[in-house]
Amino acid sequence: MRWLRFVILILVATILQKGMLARWDYKPDLLIVLLVFFAVYSHTSEAIISSFTIGFAADLIGSPLPMGPHMISFGLLGTLLAYVHRVVAIRRKPYQALAIFVVGLVAAVLTHLLALVFKREPLPENVLTAVLLTSLFSSLVGPFLFPPAAWCVGIEMNRFQRRSRR
Repeated sequence: MRWLRFVILILVATILQKGMLARWDYKPDLLIVLLVFFAVYSHTSEAIISSFTIGFAADLIGSPLPMGPHMISFGLLGTLLAYVHRVVAIRRKPYQALAIFVVGLVAAVLTHLLALVFKREPLPENVLTAVLLTSLFSSLVGPFLFPPAAWCVGIEMNRFQRRSRR
Protein backbone atom coordinates (compact mmCIF):
# COMPACT_ATOMS: atom_id res chain seq x y z
CA MET A 1 0.00 0.00 0.00
CA ARG A 2 1.15 3.49 -0.72
CA TRP A 3 0.93 5.30 2.59
CA LEU A 4 1.11 8.87 1.29
CA ARG A 5 -1.85 8.17 -0.98
CA PHE A 6 -3.61 6.54 1.97
CA VAL A 7 -3.20 9.70 4.06
CA ILE A 8 -4.47 11.86 1.20
CA LEU A 9 -7.48 9.56 0.71
CA ILE A 10 -8.34 9.72 4.41
CA LEU A 11 -8.00 13.51 4.41
CA VAL A 12 -10.27 13.81 1.37
CA ALA A 13 -12.85 11.45 2.89
CA THR A 14 -12.75 13.34 6.18
CA ILE A 15 -13.22 16.69 4.47
CA LEU A 16 -16.08 15.32 2.38
CA GLN A 17 -17.67 13.77 5.45
CA LYS A 18 -17.51 16.96 7.46
CA GLY A 19 -17.99 19.46 4.65
CA MET A 20 -20.11 18.49 1.69
CA LEU A 21 -22.04 15.60 3.24
CA ALA A 22 -22.77 17.53 6.45
CA ARG A 23 -25.73 19.23 4.77
CA TRP A 24 -27.86 16.10 5.02
CA ASP A 25 -29.23 14.71 8.25
CA TYR A 26 -28.56 11.09 7.34
CA LYS A 27 -25.63 10.40 5.06
CA PRO A 28 -23.24 7.56 4.28
CA ASP A 29 -20.22 7.35 6.54
CA LEU A 30 -17.23 7.37 4.20
CA LEU A 31 -14.82 6.51 7.00
CA ILE A 32 -16.71 3.29 7.82
CA VAL A 33 -16.63 2.40 4.13
CA LEU A 34 -12.86 2.94 4.06
CA LEU A 35 -12.46 0.98 7.28
CA VAL A 36 -14.15 -2.07 5.75
CA PHE A 37 -12.26 -1.60 2.46
CA PHE A 38 -8.84 -1.62 4.12
CA ALA A 39 -9.79 -4.49 6.46
CA VAL A 40 -10.84 -6.58 3.45
CA TYR A 41 -8.22 -5.69 0.84
CA SER A 42 -5.08 -5.00 2.90
CA HIS A 43 -2.72 -7.28 4.72
CA THR A 44 -3.56 -7.78 8.39
CA SER A 45 -0.91 -5.43 9.76
CA GLU A 46 -1.83 -2.71 7.26
CA ALA A 47 -5.51 -3.17 8.10
CA ILE A 48 -4.85 -2.70 11.80
CA ILE A 49 -2.79 0.45 11.26
CA SER A 50 -5.34 1.90 8.85
CA SER A 51 -8.24 1.10 11.22
CA PHE A 52 -6.76 3.09 14.07
CA THR A 53 -5.80 5.91 11.69
CA ILE A 54 -9.32 6.11 10.28
CA GLY A 55 -10.69 6.11 13.83
CA PHE A 56 -8.37 9.00 14.70
CA ALA A 57 -9.67 10.90 11.65
CA ALA A 58 -13.24 10.20 12.77
CA ASP A 59 -12.42 11.60 16.21
CA LEU A 60 -10.98 14.74 14.67
CA ILE A 61 -14.06 15.78 12.71
CA GLY A 62 -15.79 17.79 15.39
CA SER A 63 -18.39 15.44 16.73
CA PRO A 64 -19.72 16.21 20.20
CA LEU A 65 -18.08 13.02 21.44
CA PRO A 66 -14.79 13.16 23.36
CA MET A 67 -11.52 12.23 21.69
CA GLY A 68 -10.85 8.50 21.56
CA PRO A 69 -14.08 6.48 21.22
CA HIS A 70 -13.96 6.35 17.42
CA MET A 71 -10.30 5.35 17.44
CA ILE A 72 -10.93 2.55 19.91
CA SER A 73 -14.06 1.20 18.23
CA PHE A 74 -12.73 1.53 14.66
CA GLY A 75 -9.43 -0.04 15.67
CA LEU A 76 -11.06 -2.99 17.37
CA LEU A 77 -13.59 -3.60 14.61
CA GLY A 78 -11.03 -3.18 11.83
CA THR A 79 -8.70 -5.63 13.53
CA LEU A 80 -11.54 -8.11 14.08
CA LEU A 81 -12.69 -7.80 10.46
CA ALA A 82 -9.14 -8.26 9.17
CA TYR A 83 -8.82 -11.50 11.14
CA VAL A 84 -12.30 -12.66 10.10
CA HIS A 85 -11.38 -11.96 6.49
CA ARG A 86 -8.55 -14.50 6.79
CA VAL A 87 -11.22 -17.17 7.22
CA VAL A 88 -14.23 -15.79 5.31
CA ALA A 89 -13.74 -14.09 1.95
CA ILE A 90 -15.70 -10.86 1.60
CA ARG A 91 -15.33 -10.28 -2.15
CA ARG A 92 -18.84 -9.96 -3.59
CA LYS A 93 -20.73 -6.69 -3.37
CA PRO A 94 -23.67 -8.02 -1.27
CA TYR A 95 -21.25 -9.43 1.31
CA GLN A 96 -19.30 -6.18 1.34
CA ALA A 97 -22.54 -4.24 1.83
CA LEU A 98 -23.51 -6.54 4.70
CA ALA A 99 -20.07 -6.12 6.29
CA ILE A 100 -20.33 -2.33 6.00
CA PHE A 101 -23.82 -2.37 7.53
CA VAL A 102 -22.81 -4.57 10.48
CA VAL A 103 -19.54 -2.73 11.12
CA GLY A 104 -21.37 0.60 10.90
CA LEU A 105 -23.96 -0.50 13.45
CA VAL A 106 -21.49 -2.04 15.87
CA ALA A 107 -19.02 0.85 15.55
CA ALA A 108 -21.73 3.43 16.24
CA VAL A 109 -23.09 1.55 19.24
CA LEU A 110 -19.60 0.95 20.65
CA THR A 111 -18.60 4.57 20.03
CA HIS A 112 -21.67 5.91 21.81
CA LEU A 113 -21.19 3.51 24.72
CA LEU A 114 -17.55 4.55 25.09
CA ALA A 115 -18.55 8.21 24.91
CA LEU A 116 -21.20 7.56 27.55
CA VAL A 117 -18.53 6.07 29.82
CA PHE A 118 -15.94 8.81 29.12
CA LYS A 119 -18.21 11.85 29.09
CA ARG A 120 -21.16 10.57 31.13
CA GLU A 121 -23.77 12.39 29.09
CA PRO A 122 -27.06 10.88 27.96
CA LEU A 123 -27.50 9.74 24.37
CA PRO A 124 -29.37 12.01 21.94
CA GLU A 125 -33.01 11.21 21.20
CA ASN A 126 -32.68 10.11 17.58
CA VAL A 127 -29.43 8.15 17.90
CA LEU A 128 -31.03 4.82 16.90
CA THR A 129 -32.55 6.25 13.73
CA ALA A 130 -29.32 8.03 12.83
CA VAL A 131 -27.24 4.88 13.37
CA LEU A 132 -29.57 2.67 11.34
CA LEU A 133 -29.94 5.08 8.42
CA THR A 134 -26.25 5.97 8.32
CA SER A 135 -25.31 2.29 8.28
CA LEU A 136 -27.90 1.57 5.60
CA PHE A 137 -26.76 4.42 3.35
CA SER A 138 -23.12 3.47 3.88
CA SER A 139 -23.81 -0.14 2.92
CA LEU A 140 -25.62 0.92 -0.25
CA VAL A 141 -22.87 3.28 -1.43
CA GLY A 142 -19.81 1.54 -0.02
CA PRO A 143 -19.13 -1.36 -2.39
CA PHE A 144 -19.20 1.02 -5.35
CA LEU A 145 -16.50 3.17 -3.72
CA PHE A 146 -14.09 0.23 -3.31
CA PRO A 147 -12.62 0.28 -6.88
CA PRO A 148 -11.76 4.02 -6.82
CA ALA A 149 -10.23 3.63 -3.35
CA ALA A 150 -8.17 0.64 -4.53
CA TRP A 151 -6.94 2.59 -7.53
CA CYS A 152 -6.06 5.56 -5.34
CA VAL A 153 -3.87 3.64 -2.88
CA GLY A 154 -2.50 1.09 -5.33
CA ILE A 155 -4.19 -2.05 -4.03
CA GLU A 156 -4.97 -4.83 -6.47
CA MET A 157 -8.53 -5.96 -5.78
CA ASN A 158 -8.56 -9.20 -7.76
CA ARG A 159 -5.32 -10.68 -6.46
CA PHE A 160 -7.11 -13.46 -4.57
CA GLN A 161 -9.46 -14.60 -7.30
CA ARG A 162 -9.07 -18.04 -8.86
CA ARG A 163 -7.47 -18.17 -12.23
CA SER A 164 -9.36 -20.01 -14.92
CA ARG A 165 -7.72 -23.02 -16.49
CA ARG A 166 -7.32 -23.14 -20.25
